[in-house]
Amino acid sequence: MEQTLDGEGAANASSQAANPAGPANLANAARPANPATPASESGTSPQAADPASIASTLLQAAGAQRPVRVLVADDQDLVRSGFRMILSSYDGIEVVGEARDGEQAVQLAERLRPDVVLMDIRMPRVNGIDATRAIRSNVALVGVQVLILTTFDLDEYVYDALSAGAGGFLLKDAEPDEIASAVRVVAAGEALIEPSITRRLIETFVAARPGVPAGTAARGIDQLTDREREILTLVARGLNNDQIGERLFISPATVKTHLARIMAKLDAHDRAQLVVRAYESGLVKPGVA
Repeated sequence: MEQTLDGEGAANASSQAANPAGPANLANAARPANPATPASESGTSPQAADPASIASTLLQAAGAQRPVRVLVADDQDLVRSGFRMILSSYDGIEVVGEARDGEQAVQLAERLRPDVVLMDIRMPRVNGIDATRAIRSNVALVGVQVLILTTFDLDEYVYDALSAGAGGFLLKDAEPDEIASAVRVVAAGEALIEPSITRRLIETFVAARPGVPAGTAARGIDQLTDREREILTLVARGLNNDQIGERLFISPATVKTHLARIMAKLDAHDRAQLVVRAYESGLVKPGVA
C-alpha cells in the first residue's frame, strides 16, 4: 500500500527533525561567542545585535540540521519497505514517500520535492529511465537527485540512466551503511560512482551500440575551448580534479571552474553525463588510452 507524506506533514516532520531542542537550540546557535560586551568608557550601552544577522544565523543552523529527504520508487512492495526500514534507522535521513512506478515517482517528486529519489529501472507504466529524464529535465526539480537501483553493475540500462541524468547507481544488495552513504553522497550533488567505473560502463555499451547521430552527440562540443576539450577528455579517461590539475599544471579549483562551464555548454547535470557526452560525440574513443 502506498505510503506518502503530504506537503504539510513532510514540512512539519522536517522542521521537528531539524530542531530537536526547539527554540532554545536555535537561540543558542545564534548567541554570539562573547555576548557580554563591556560598556565603553563613556558609559554608553553596547550596541544591540543586528536582527538580520541573527535571522541569518538561525536559518543556517536550521538548514544544517535538515535531514536528507528520500523518495523510494520500486514496483516491489518488499523492496520499498526494506529501503524505508534501512534508511529510517539512520540519523539525518527521512523517507518521505514511496512510488510503485515511474509515473508515480515523477508525480511525488513534484509534490514532495525530495533531495534524492531511489529509482528502480524496470517498473510498469513509466520505467525508471524515462522517470529520471522527466525529473532531471524539470527546472522546478533542479535540486532533486536520482540514484538508480540495479541488480548488476554492468546492466545496460544503467548507461541509459546515467545519460538521462542519474547521479549514480546502487546495487540492490548493498550493505545498509553503503546505502545510507550513497544517499548522502548523491544528495550533496556528487557523482556516486568512480570515474573509472563510469568509463568502463560507457565503453562497454558505446562500443556495442550503433553510433548516436553526429549532430545530436556533438551538440555543444564545438563550443568548447581547446582547454575545455582537454579537460573533458581527461574526465572521460577517469581522472579526478586533482589529477587533472597536476597533468595540466593548474589548480583543482580552476579545474572545477572549467567543469562548470563545460557542463553548461553540454547541458550536462554532473560528471557522469560529461563522460557520456565525451564518448557519444567521438571526442573519446572506446578502448583508446
